[in-house]
Amino acid sequence: MMLDKSQYIAGKIVKGPVLHEVINPATGLKTGVIHAATANEANNALIEAQKCFVNWSSTAVAERVEWMMKLKQAIINNEHELRMCVHLEMGKSWSSTQGDYQMLIDSLDYYADLISNRKHKQILAKDGKTTHTIMDEPIGVVAAFLAWNFPLLNLAYKLGPAMAAGCPIVIKPSIKTPLSACLIGELCASINLPAGAVSIVCGDDIEIGDAISTSTIPALITLIGSTEVGKHVIAKGSTSIKKYSMELGGNAPVLVMQDADIELAADIVATLKTENAGQICVAPNRIFVHKDVHDQFVEALKSKFEAKNVGFDREEDIDMGPVMDTGAWSRIDGLVKKAVHQGATVVTGGGRPEGLLEGSFYAPTLLTGVTNNMDICRNEIFGPVASIIAFDELSEVITQANDTDAGLSSYIFTENYDVANKIARQLRFGEVHINSVNYAINLPHCGLNQSGVGVDCSELALDDYFATKRISALKH
Repeated sequence: MMLDKSQYIAGKIVKGPVLHEVINPATGLKTGVIHAATANEANNALIEAQKCFVNWSSTAVAERVEWMMKLKQAIINNEHELRMCVHLEMGKSWSSTQGDYQMLIDSLDYYADLISNRKHKQILAKDGKTTHTIMDEPIGVVAAFLAWNFPLLNLAYKLGPAMAAGCPIVIKPSIKTPLSACLIGELCASINLPAGAVSIVCGDDIEIGDAISTSTIPALITLIGSTEVGKHVIAKGSTSIKKYSMELGGNAPVLVMQDADIELAADIVATLKTENAGQICVAPNRIFVHKDVHDQFVEALKSKFEAKNVGFDREEDIDMGPVMDTGAWSRIDGLVKKAVHQGATVVTGGGRPEGLLEGSFYAPTLLTGVTNNMDICRNEIFGPVASIIAFDELSEVITQANDTDAGLSSYIFTENYDVANKIARQLRFGEVHINSVNYAINLPHCGLNQSGVGVDCSELALDDYFATKRISALKH
């Protein structure tokens, strides 16, 4: 299947001037083309969004919700086509595309309900003859930069709250995975969404990204990506005062205590490290295992890794697809080889899975003998590699877990919830999962340190799309 997609700007499908090929990482072959944008199209999209702001922001909530439901229905009617785009542009297993698609539905439903019940003003206690009213109002034009790892899920995190709040949004998907986002543009056009309320602009990541960041039009820039990209966007955005909401890189620790349910811990780690080929910002990066259960945990995780079915076949039950491209493959393999050189041992995996000669497949890989100062622990792996670090003392492992600039997600496995809560309070991460992993549109997704500012998902995310206004009136 060869897909052909274009930009969506100011209510119209626009063929950008640059033809860009999209490669399926499972095959290494072209799976589609987009008529990509340049900085000129990006600037036009921002200008049209600014023109749209007055009318869109003042549209009645009930009417905006109606538009959200129209778009939701168009998405439901085109489920197969949307999931196929993700399947082909990422090489994801067919079953795992369901999560990307479903988040679009969940986000539109959740934020439509939230905005319908939101109180937009509050009367403070009167000061004599003066009445003070606190109001929120749409912040302005929003620019959203999306990472490639979850093309539709990442888009959903931004689309729902922006439409609900009444903020025109210009969405820039990654040039690596533009097909599904461009199809959302087609669906917006098909329902005749008010021009400028949503635009989808994709092209060279640096050219388009810098054009948007340096513009003085966006009031809010929201981003899902690496910490380095976040720093770059903030630096380029210094042309004007902007608000930022950014979910950035992670270096998630897992603490497996001596009383942990080993099968449960191994199952969750194996799932997070192979789902999306481990290309998840919240995936375990450093797995600290108490020395008393180290060998048992390693054996359990090894067994689960070796049972995973790796490949690309829509008719077959596939557990894991490829990493994004040959560059990602080489970076992951380089980290594994460097770890071995530094003293780690490959228990299973390492390199290409047996029988998969084409595409960017990397075998689920388990390393032992890892220490927290190795390169593979200082950098986000973003691939299907589990690094095991043995520990003895609780205070020691908490110090090591916190020894990172990142602060997104963390995991604790223990049957002692008093201990778990004590550890959770000491971990410097925005999310702590105890004996579980929980992500949903109603749960705040947030990081500390260099892992970002602001929040994705939940009512807290919607707050980012509003500005606060105080009106004080003196009555004679």
